[in-house]
Amino acid sequence: MTAPRPSVPAPTASAPGPGRRYELDALRIVAAVSVVLYHYTFSGPAGGLSDLSFPRIGRVTRYGYLGVDAFFMVSGFVVLLSAWNRTPRRFLASRASRLYPAYWAAVTLTATVCVVLGAGRFPVSGIQYLANLTMFNAPLGVENVDVVYWTLWAELRFYGVVLALILVGLTRRRVTGALWLWLGAACVTASGVLPAPLSRLLEVPVQSSWAHYFVAGMALCLVTKYGPTRSTVLLVLGSYALALHHATGFAATVADRYDEPLSPAVVTLAVTLVFLVMTGIATGWTRRLGRGWFVHAGALTYPLYLLHAHTGFILFNLFAGTVEPHVLLTAVITAMCAAAYALHRLVERPLTGVLLDRLQGSPGRRKARHSRG
Repeated sequence: MTAPRPSVPAPTASAPGPGRRYELDALRIVAAVSVVLYHYTFSGPAGGLSDLSFPRIGRVTRYGYLGVDAFFMVSGFVVLLSAWNRTPRRFLASRASRLYPAYWAAVTLTATVCVVLGAGRFPVSGIQYLANLTMFNAPLGVENVDVVYWTLWAELRFYGVVLALILVGLTRRRVTGALWLWLGAACVTASGVLPAPLSRLLEVPVQSSWAHYFVAGMALCLVTKYGPTRSTVLLVLGSYALALHHATGFAATVADRYDEPLSPAVVTLAVTLVFLVMTGIATGWTRRLGRGWFVHAGALTYPLYLLHAHTGFILFNLFAGTVEPHVLLTAVITAMCAAAYALHRLVERPLTGVLLDRLQGSPGRRKARHSRG
């Protein structure tokens, strides 16, 4: 999932402000929509979760899962950029306040829909629901309430890496060295040369299947802050090579899982495009394409991602056979976007600031405590 998306109002001027990269918001929502279409028109029907099939659309949307790859690269860029000059407490408070309010609401809504309308096809137990609320259910061995939540555990482990860098002190040299170490560890872990117990242990922080995207995003963050260097350019190129290797291999896994072909050439093109777009954003080449309204579209990314999968499948199954499939597809996507907007406005925006104040300790409360003492 999920990259941070601070709530920033769109400026009145048509040109982007000096600090925000509006193109990131556009890339986020495009990635989210591609994942939605992948689930609704390809993996859901192929995996037996949805009673509707869209064979013609699915020929294109079967590659939409690569939106997750884009999410991880964006996260590497944005999270490191936002972590600079923050204390460990402020970093953890910002991440928790950004992730949890929308997530708690989405887990609750999804679990309710699954229990009430899922007809036993999407079972959710009380223990499963409570474990999911922590976002640490994966290491506890508890299944996700919704299939898409697996990316959150990957994000949390990435945050652990950034937290470690904050603790030792964020400098260009230290981050660059850490990225080379991480990329090398990912190669060694994925190679299979280590004993299985050690490999499993290292895999928790290293995440060899996704490390290249986080590393590339962080290296591009260094490019944004300090300009390109030989080391950062090589980090991006090395990450790109690993990304192609893993992406084409994973495409073969997806093809076997659903017994549907995926073209390595299309996968290569999609990964290349993600790297080119992110490089353009980091270097400022795409800045003139940014528009203020991208902020509003990008704000829907996280809630849409959290809400769409199982709830959408259940709606498809309820109305399959009574509503024309393409009309139903359009209606469900529209409903999920509306639900995402409501979650953003009614839960995410008001509660993020409240939780941030609670975790950081607001100036007003600190002053009140001192006056009472």
